[in-house]
Amino acid sequence: MPKARKPPKVSRTWRKLLGEIPGYDPFRDAGDCWFDPDAGQRVIDFFHELLTHVKGAQAGKPFRLERWQQAIVANLFGWKRPDGYRRYREAFIFVPRKNGKTPLAAGICLFVLFCDNEPGAEIYSAAADKDQASKLYEYAVGMVRNEPVLQQRARIYEGYGQRSIVYDAENSSYKVLSSDAHTKHGGNTHLALVDELHAQPSCDLLDVIETSTASEDRKQPLLIEITTSDFERESICNEKHAYASNVRDGVINDPTFLPVIYEAPRDADYTDPKVWAAANPNLGVSVSREYMERQSRKAKDSPRFRNTFKRLHLNVRTEQAVLWIPMEKWDAITAPVDPEELRGQPCYAGLDLASSSDLTAFTLLFPQEDGFKVLPFFWCPADVVEQRKKRERLLYQQWIDRGLIRTTEGDTTDYAVVRRDINELADLYGIQEIAVDRIFQGAQLAGELQGDGFEVISFGQGFLSMAAPTLEFERLIKAGKLEHGGHPVLRWMAAGAAVEEDAAGNIKPTKAKSSRKIDGIVTTIMALGRSMVADIDGGSVYEQRGLTTI
Repeated sequence: MPKARKPPKVSRTWRKLLGEIPGYDPFRDAGDCWFDPDAGQRVIDFFHELLTHVKGAQAGKPFRLERWQQAIVANLFGWKRPDGYRRYREAFIFVPRKNGKTPLAAGICLFVLFCDNEPGAEIYSAAADKDQASKLYEYAVGMVRNEPVLQQRARIYEGYGQRSIVYDAENSSYKVLSSDAHTKHGGNTHLALVDELHAQPSCDLLDVIETSTASEDRKQPLLIEITTSDFERESICNEKHAYASNVRDGVINDPTFLPVIYEAPRDADYTDPKVWAAANPNLGVSVSREYMERQSRKAKDSPRFRNTFKRLHLNVRTEQAVLWIPMEKWDAITAPVDPEELRGQPCYAGLDLASSSDLTAFTLLFPQEDGFKVLPFFWCPADVVEQRKKRERLLYQQWIDRGLIRTTEGDTTDYAVVRRDINELADLYGIQEIAVDRIFQGAQLAGELQGDGFEVISFGQGFLSMAAPTLEFERLIKAGKLEHGGHPVLRWMAAGAAVEEDAAGNIKPTKAKSSRKIDGIVTTIMALGRSMVADIDGGSVYEQRGLTTI
């Protein structure tokens, strides 16, 4: 047990450093906790004297903590309770990408392993997937191997499922938690570090880890969450961010929680270098200004990338869905598309029935020498037009009058008419394949089209299937290589199309959050996806078979 002692006077220099945490005053709610300058200096010295960088241009050089990093570790390990144990039991470190979060976390794990004087300490790092969790471990191993003083005291295990660093003198270890740890972890945790909290699918893992720190055997357990911003949604990351913000602002009095939040205001000018500096404490160190300038320009030119830039590099929470297609780029593609000129040409089709009482879309995509030409077709039940909102009803009726939308009688789509029309189109154009939604509203129609001799391919609507063709669709629009002939219905859909993004930065269109129907955009992307596969395979050379799933 640490010896309690009379709190030393905190110098002006230390007070200034400890107050570097944005918006947070560690003295405000300290109560009878006190700061030990020797303990704060000890952790800083550990980094400077025993740790090195292991990747990039700084590899092999001493790990000299930046001032913001010194503030974090000094606060975490310098503050004590009256009994001499650590004050802080949890820290939320909210910093944008490329600011050196992972090396800092690795160094913290090693300091606790070698210097915390905790017999049998169990130290864990965890993340949403094994690869992310292993990144921190790999940094830690590299640091140990670069320093003989640490290497001679440690044993390193790198076998599958047992990646760990063991310190025999204290019978302590640092291990990587597997992705299914929430189902079986029953440890007696001294330190747990959860990396990229925003990627956690639920609170399960964090709940298990928090529970594992509750043992009476652990007098000063520590839980650290490190993350960039999440999307605007209900999540454990956003829940922790809200709590941390309230602690920082004094709304919640929790002297055991350290809130480290680097973020730009939601309405801030994302092109302003001062905003970059406020959100990125390592700007000019691990985050280059040239990189931020380049990414900022990209965000300015791309509405879709704008939210990505704000979320990942400014820590601004954004909507998962964002209006996507720059209409100035869409409208700049002015080349006409003549259906007669496309007769007999090979093409790939996408079919989306959506529901029997709504719009059905069918797109033919024709590969050209440099790009593609698009022919879209639409059907809807005649009676449903009258049920649309007034403005949409007028638009639909105009498009019907011009032959841009075909109607079927009644209040549900007559799939027999759709089947007949598709067969008639096949007499004119060389339809190689028809991609259909895997969760297909018209499974019977799919079977009938197969019976008619079409190659029908089931095409998933998740990121796995949609991400690559969605990015390619975006590229073709910006390059002016997706000739759509200014089709009014397709343009109307493009103007309201939104995409959603996963934690890895993949995108796909989302009907739920688009401001209008986007079926024609979705079917174009599906057709493009099949064209990309055929291009890789050297052409569509499929033999006759049943429904294929990708």
